[in-house]
Amino acid sequence: MRLDKFLKVSRLIKRRTMAKEVSDQGRILVNGVAGKASTNVKVGDELTIRFGQRRVTAKIERIQETTKKEEAADMYTIVKDERLSESE
Repeated sequence: MRLDKFLKVSRLIKRRTMAKEVSDQGRILVNGVAGKASTNVKVGDELTIRFGQRRVTAKIERIQETTKKEEAADMYTIVKDERLSESE
């Protein structure tokens, strides 16, 4: 599944256009490598997403084409959620 679609379906990022922008800005790493919106992701991949002053690392547990809002969080596990200092 494409990275931008996974981020939208899993609701890590609410809109696919926003997911595309964030990934194309280099703010998402897939297994430690910068990921583009079209990067294919699979179960077991680790995503590191930079949201302003936060860095969230999530491991992909499941991939589904569609999901209900209540079940979206089951698609990933948060490994780390850290605040960044001003210099990072």
